[in-house]
Formats: sequence, C-alpha cells, structure tokens
Amino acid sequence: MAKALWGNIYYNEIFAGRLEEQPSGRCVFTYDQSYLDGNQPAIAYTLPLGSQKYISERGLHPFFDNLIAEGWFRNAQARALGIDPKNKFALLLGFGYDLAGAVSVIDPEPVQHYDLDHSDEATLAALRGRASLSGVQRKLLMVKEGKGYRPVKANELSTHIAKLASGNLNQLLELEYLTTSVVRAFLPADDIVEMELTTLDSINENGLIIPRFDRTSTGKRLYHFEEFNQLLGHDSGDDKYEGDYAEMGQFILNTNNCIPAEAYRLFLRILVCLLVGNTDAHFKNFAMFHTREGLRLTPAYDLVASAIYPEYQSIALRVCGIRNLQLGKLEPKHIIKMADSFGINQHMIINAVEMLKKHLPNALAALEEANVGSLELRETLQRIIEKRWNGSFELIGRRLLKKQS
Repeated sequence: MAKALWGNIYYNEIFAGRLEEQPSGRCVFTYDQSYLDGNQPAIAYTLPLGSQKYISERGLHPFFDNLIAEGWFRNAQARALGIDPKNKFALLLGFGYDLAGAVSVIDPEPVQHYDLDHSDEATLAALRGRASLSGVQRKLLMVKEGKGYRPVKANELSTHIAKLASGNLNQLLELEYLTTSVVRAFLPADDIVEMELTTLDSINENGLIIPRFDRTSTGKRLYHFEEFNQLLGHDSGDDKYEGDYAEMGQFILNTNNCIPAEAYRLFLRILVCLLVGNTDAHFKNFAMFHTREGLRLTPAYDLVASAIYPEYQSIALRVCGIRNLQLGKLEPKHIIKMADSFGINQHMIINAVEMLKKHLPNALAALEEANVGSLELRETLQRIIEKRWNGSFELIGRRLLKKQS
C-alpha cells in the first residue's frame, strides 16, 4: 500500500494515467499526455480520452470501484494489509496488478511484506498474488500448469478462475456447471463460458474452473471488457441490483458502434436466465468487450439457477419497472414489454420462443446425461425449467399469435 494515496494506471502494460485519493475522500483520475498522444483507447466507457481531470466526489469512480474484490476475498486482503475492508482505494493499490480486463493499478511504493492469513490454504493462496476479482463467492485466480491448476503468484497474470464452495448454498458449484450446460443447449449459436469441475490439490478443495475470456492461454492480456455495472456508472455492492433489464438494451441501442444484433443476443440470454431460474442475473453478470469495431458482448458467464434455493425467488433487476418480481409471477406480458426496450418486435419474439422450444429437448437431455451433482439436484432443475416453460414461456407465442389474428 502506498504511503501517498495514488497509483499508476496501465492499459495493456502501457502507462495510461494516474489515480489519486485526496484528503477529502474524493478520487481523481487523469490521463497522461503520453498516453493521449499515443492514439491509445480509453480505459473505460465512462472515462473517454481527454486532458480533463475525472473527479469522483464519493470515492472511487464506478469503473475502478467495480474492480475491487468483494466478500471473503476483500476481507482477506484487508487483513493482509492491516486496513479496514471499506478502504477501497488502499485495496486497489495493494491488489491491483491482475484485475478484470486490460487495466492494472500499480502501487508506486508498495508494501513488501503482507500479514498473510494462514487460517486456510485457500485464503493463503488468494493473498500470494496481487490480484482482485469481484463477486462475493469464494474464488481464486489460477494458472494452468500441465494438466492441473495452481494459484497465481505475485506479479503473474492468471489464466483461469476457480470458484469454491461457499456458505450454506448446497452444491453451488455443481448447480453452476449444470445451469451453464443447459444454457449452452438452449443457445448453441451463442458464446458460453467453458468450465470443468476438478480437485485443486494445492488447496485440497474441489473447484469449478473457468478459463478467463480476457486472457490468452499463456497469461497475456487479450481483451479489455467492462461489466454493465461499470458501463452504466453504478458503484459496486448492492448497486448492481438497482436498475431494470431494459437499461442494458437501451444502452446497446443508443451507444455509438454498438449493433442491434447484440441487443437481441442479450435479450435471448436474459430470456434463458428467466427460463432456467437464474434469478440473480444482475448488472455485474453481463459484460461487453472493447473492440476496434465497438462494444460487443463477452461470453455468457455466472449462470446459476439460483431459484433452487428458497431465498432466491425474486428476480435480481426490475422487469418492466417492477422491483423484486417473484419468478412465479412472471407473465408473458412482462417478457413482451421487456423485448420492446431491446428493439425486438413481435415477430422476433415469436422466433425466439420457437427457437427455445426447438432446443428444449436438448437442454433437458443435457441434464439427464450429466454426471454432476445429485439426482435430486438435477431433477429439481428440470422441474423448474418445465414449470417455467409450461407457464409463462409457452404462452408467449400463443398470446402474440392471437393478437395478430
């Protein structure tokens, strides 16, 4: 952690500017003139290139704020640095080398010795690297080595994410694996993250291993991306639940160099999330790459049929302006109205429903054939999908066709 609260910002290893926390608590980011002169891209959608100072009166700018670790990971980092977990700026300086996307935050006067927590191997492994990853679930950043995986070391870029069992949510890793397999079957033309369940010998735990889509297999920074929480200017924490799915559709439709096809692709992902019971699909669970052609969706990730758990029955974001809509109360009219905010007409909605109907047998077969999780878990997920399909989803096409006749 720096003695002076400022850090150097790099984009793909190129010095981009300086981030400073002032005594008042406000944060200031300024692009370096050499970066501006070098015809480099902006580091964030909400931080376009320019010589002006970007001032955030309430602490870290949302782009940087969403790079901070959360939950278990953040608390462990704070203990290692001997600081309050609410000191986000210091956390970013201490663990900002390996972040999501192409940006890194480098401490000009780093602490050389951390107070490593030896309470368990997973925590110790998490603190050995100078890395952060958002999300409250226990997870580690890993490097593929031979046929196995090991935790990332200091000043090393990770190639994979390992999710670990967390809290009281039984079979969470198995559920994410199954949900992702089902979503892939429903959307075979889309890009869905790959994953595998394996034993991590280095920490003596099972883990769900996911290749990082922003890194090469050799650990090079490949793509820059931002979550919608960053693109929409939301802070981390519970702000990821403050909004409507329609905001993402409108963002794509109204942003230069985005294309309507991406809005349709995102709508299909949300539709399938609702179908499989992924009620915790918030703004941090959707993201877009920065490409030369413009913003494009990343592979779909964090797909968990959380409705299996009794405490996750309400939908994460507002649907047609309705906050905390219960999944069981979702009706065709909600989906039809939401589609309009994504620029999707009734004919396209009918085609989407017909496509999902076509792939429904494959999705259910993927569950039956999976040798992951308990039989009860797989059967429960199957019942959720069939209930949703026989309720809201099958009625969508009928309702629209009736209106057209």
